[in-house]
Amino acid sequence: MIRIDDFFPDAELANLQVGAGVADISPDWPATSWEALRAAGVLAWSVPVEFGGAGYSPVDLLKGAEFLAARCLTTAFILSQRDAAVRRLMAGPVCLKEKYLPLLALGTTFLTVGLSQLTTSRQHGGPALLASQISSGYRLDGDVPWVTAADQAQAIIVGATLADGMQILVVVPTDRPGITIHPPMKLEALLGSRTCSVRCDGVEIELELILSGPADHILGKSGGGGLETSALALGLAGAAIDHIKNQANQRPEIREIGDIFEVERVAARQGLHKLSVASVHQAEAVLAARVECTDLALRATQAALLVAKGAGFVDSHPVGRWARQALFFLVWSCPWSVQAEMLTVLSGRKKG
Repeated sequence: MIRIDDFFPDAELANLQVGAGVADISPDWPATSWEALRAAGVLAWSVPVEFGGAGYSPVDLLKGAEFLAARCLTTAFILSQRDAAVRRLMAGPVCLKEKYLPLLALGTTFLTVGLSQLTTSRQHGGPALLASQISSGYRLDGDVPWVTAADQAQAIIVGATLADGMQILVVVPTDRPGITIHPPMKLEALLGSRTCSVRCDGVEIELELILSGPADHILGKSGGGGLETSALALGLAGAAIDHIKNQANQRPEIREIGDIFEVERVAARQGLHKLSVASVHQAEAVLAARVECTDLALRATQAALLVAKGAGFVDSHPVGRWARQALFFLVWSCPWSVQAEMLTVLSGRKKG
């Protein structure tokens, strides 16, 4: 079993932490941090051994996500989107696995996902991205509203909706005619993720690039935001909790607060790991874990800001960055089920 503290040699760890502040506020691609992941073998973690990867277990992948998020949430978020592409490939045909997975394990190619339009983005109007059947496969027209690092990717796994409401997942090479990758959005945090929208105008996709579908609710009825999202929230919370505990060495009056947060962190971690090895992920349990980890990230980062006092409100201090980044979990892969629970938590309302 891999311990969280064993994931990185010191050199790679230092690269992540040193670059974390710039990666959060600058739209430049965090090349040094990404190279650190490649050099440390991180890009092989989620790829099965038979395709040249390390084949880490679900528990160890969650440990890794937590570890990375505590050092640089921006880099960890980018990796999460690439790993989401890996998971979708693993559920697809053998030809696409053989084409992409060995290169992803080596880090010589990069894939990302654009799936939010099926679950959380633009759900109050018509489908954002439409697919229509043609003789060679499908034609895509519309928008993919949220794609992390699209301009770094050789292909994007996207979800599209057919006229009858059924959905498909397809691999879209980014050099196809009709694709427009817009400039990165000016987010409140994680700017280095280069998250942007992508426009498809008559993009033709042959049948060999279909991952799955047509199917109803192809991503599942519970929507986005699985255990990996919760692990990143837990990692960010952990950075703040570690700061509080370190400060308690000089300020005994806050030691109890650090201990309380540590108990919560351990409990949330154990819950995530237990869910990851369950034969069936119960939607309610995954939702509860997401709310628990998001709430912990919000409270722990704000508590760390209180402990840091004015110094934490200066942009050179990491605590202020953590507090801003915690807000990201209120909007990332946050379907109504998560929103409703978080609104209950934030309003202080008790469920009856």
